[in-house]
Amino acid sequence: MALSTRSVQIHIKSNGNAFHKLWKSNPHQVPSLTPTNIHNCQINEGDVGNVGCILFWNFFHDGKECVIKTITQDIDEEKNSVTFKGLEGDLMELYKTFVAHVQVDIHGPDSIVTWTVEYEKLDPNVPDPDTLMDFYKKVTKDIETHHLQN
Repeated sequence: MALSTRSVQIHIKSNGNAFHKLWKSNPHQVPSLTPTNIHNCQINEGDVGNVGCILFWNFFHDGKECVIKTITQDIDEEKNSVTFKGLEGDLMELYKTFVAHVQVDIHGPDSIVTWTVEYEKLDPNVPDPDTLMDFYKKVTKDIETHHLQN
């Protein structure tokens, strides 16, 4: 199977730098900002905010509890992006490769958050991760709401 890509862009009015810093340096705080979607994020190995950090996530997707272990594959300060690669867990039972990029384009008081997923299906009958794009929208909007309130 070939590598495929899905993307979604979300406009936010909250601080784009704070959004990027959250995913780069404090992903373990994400569950407190979107508790109905992401229930837990534990640092499994390495130093958070650095390439090579391994995180273990518990999240709710498609009506069920899911887990994924990721490695921080890339951090690009110039592009305000963080890349997480799936290592094991529920998504890895569907996809041979699963890499999620979160990038923030800052335009004054408004920003655009772009989630891009690169994936390779294990089987042609596996669905494309379109419902994950909806999941990323919800997570982003929850974080935006929290940042605007504080």
